[in-house]
Amino acid sequence: MKIKGFSAAAVPANIRYSNRLDLGLIFSKVPAVTAGVFTTSKVKAAPVLLDIERLQQGRAQAILVNSGNANACTGEQGIKTAIETAALAARELGLDENLVQVASTGVIGEVLESEPFARAMPELVEKLASEGFDDLSQAIMTTDTVAKVSTATVCINGTEIKMMGIAKGSGMIMPDMATMLCFVVTDTQIAFPALKEAVRSGVETTFNRITIDGDTSTNDTVLVMANGLAGNEWIDEDNQEGQQIFAEALQGVFKDLALQIVADGEGATKVVTLRVAGAREKSGAINAARTIANSALVKTAFFGEDANWGRIIAALGRSDCRFNPEKVSISFNDVMMVENGLGLGVEAEKKATEILRQNEFTVTIDLHDGIETADIFTCDFSYEYVKINADYRS
Repeated sequence: MKIKGFSAAAVPANIRYSNRLDLGLIFSKVPAVTAGVFTTSKVKAAPVLLDIERLQQGRAQAILVNSGNANACTGEQGIKTAIETAALAARELGLDENLVQVASTGVIGEVLESEPFARAMPELVEKLASEGFDDLSQAIMTTDTVAKVSTATVCINGTEIKMMGIAKGSGMIMPDMATMLCFVVTDTQIAFPALKEAVRSGVETTFNRITIDGDTSTNDTVLVMANGLAGNEWIDEDNQEGQQIFAEALQGVFKDLALQIVADGEGATKVVTLRVAGAREKSGAINAARTIANSALVKTAFFGEDANWGRIIAALGRSDCRFNPEKVSISFNDVMMVENGLGLGVEAEKKATEILRQNEFTVTIDLHDGIETADIFTCDFSYEYVKINADYRS
């Protein structure tokens, strides 16, 4: 899909490895309304700090992104490099450097040099094309095994608008948000407050509901650029219908990308929805689902296709959620395995084991104590996860 007014490109800049795409650029031919959400970690990478400062203006025209080096925990030099590389892109594009956002992913704690950016920048800008997003999606990959792209087209007040999102993420994944980068471009005409709210609420129910290993990164970034070239009726507080349609479309793109990240979890063989229902409070349901999803014992049982519900209820018990153990039921898809806190026997376990052999399934823990429900999306832990992360810097 091509998005009106947007182009992208990627080139091999030899930032960490030779002869692989590792430097990318997104460009809008006009300044775009831009909103972002970033890691909540107290340790924020230099690009995150720079982007937060620049996004106060609510405008951007380019995003420069590299893989191979996170430019995190690099002190003043890291900030200097982030500013220098943004300036390199701005000069080549003929922009104000404050309109350039930057993002990095890769190894933490190593100094990122600006020289590879300087050498590669002329070629990078020259290669900008409307169909360049496929290359860009590959350039941001680290331990990812597949590129992640999602698109949507909707009609707002009689005008068709389009959006495209790309993301990377495979390990060090847990809200808020994950070791992930996500960039969405759209030709929608939308006011900054409406875009900011759509991004915030969309992230909360998608990227903030996934976990692979319980680790939050230093570089998590979601950026959404809307250049308005679709010419639709303005989406603002006076256009509630348009705002709702846009927000739902954006949430759909976010969720699609979030599930692609889970499916590509380092060494993952299964995608699992952990659903906690019947809770008194939404926060309790979220905390309970997340606690279960992050349990290494639960996740290894999923990999081993072992319907060990004891691990699930044990993890539930250490969550902050209030519940009565004697009311709890646990199901694997539509197979009830636990009712009123007690297992339903060997036959139920056999049926549940069959469910665990599927590539995707849902585990529902019903507390029978309220009306609140929350989903967390996760995967299993396999031997491959340990191998990948043991060798990551090699």
